[in-house]
Amino acid sequence: MNLETGIVIIGRNEGERLIRALDSAARFCSKVVYVDSGSSDNSIAEAKIRNAVVVELDMKRPFTAARARNAGFRKLRSLFPETAFVQFLDGDCEFMDGWIDKAVHAMETYPEAGIVCGRLKERHPERSVYNMLCDIEWDGVSGIVDECGGIFMIRSDLFEKLNGFRESLIAGEEPELCLRVRREGCSVRRIDHDMAWHDANMLLFSQWWKRALRAGHAYAEGAKVHGDSSEKHWVKETRSNWLWGLALPSIMIVALFKPFTIFLILAYPLQMARIRRNAHPERKARERTLYAVFCVLSKFPQMLGQMKFMLNSLSGKASGLIEYK
Repeated sequence: MNLETGIVIIGRNEGERLIRALDSAARFCSKVVYVDSGSSDNSIAEAKIRNAVVVELDMKRPFTAARARNAGFRKLRSLFPETAFVQFLDGDCEFMDGWIDKAVHAMETYPEAGIVCGRLKERHPERSVYNMLCDIEWDGVSGIVDECGGIFMIRSDLFEKLNGFRESLIAGEEPELCLRVRREGCSVRRIDHDMAWHDANMLLFSQWWKRALRAGHAYAEGAKVHGDSSEKHWVKETRSNWLWGLALPSIMIVALFKPFTIFLILAYPLQMARIRRNAHPERKARERTLYAVFCVLSKFPQMLGQMKFMLNSLSGKASGLIEYK
């Protein structure tokens, strides 16, 4: 049992996946907080059986994963103020053996590191092309990186100093936190070690589309918050979505049957070929091809996500959570 670390798990109606998450956390740490966001299944009972401290969010307020993680951290800190590190875990994930000790060792080895993460792997990439795309997405390089996903370890004092996640963000809260961590002079470090299994259970195109739409919303919201800074947070991504998801298609429609339209159409397969050649060369040819196709295809739902954020901003309406499962 690692006594320096506390674990915060968030979830809603995760069923067996939550049980795996709770069991894996209990194997490596005695300080576990589970934050439930309005589950209708037996999630809370399962957490209590496993001696996790349970926090039930008031669902009268808008729910975000950022808000849930912050609530879990505050509870952990109040019960165990001596906790040096906090490890965040989503309810659809499961720790791999040795991760907690390996992450703490990295924190001690690299005192400038504010955040440490490792390799996240998709549990069933063979079940659908969408799960496979997630597995490729998780496959990041080791070393100092700009951002991480929602599964990571952070120094408790640093997280408290930064006031945790920005709760208004419905997605993209982890990269935004990483940006502020880097501004504090700390690094985000991905180490060469397996961290956790992730179970996306994404079997339908509609699920993939909603997830991509949410990503576009996150890009737009992140660019609005930090786009004018020196980091130009997600400005490149938002511009790319407008170019491929709206500008080029609009020009093609206006210039329909014009001779140069064919060159605009060819831009898409050429972009796919470029991504296939440069991204994840260690992957099989089929995986690289599908990854490239869906990277380009994702520009359309991401552009719609950006438009959704802009329209909500103009009308003064708060954006609601975009869920894909």
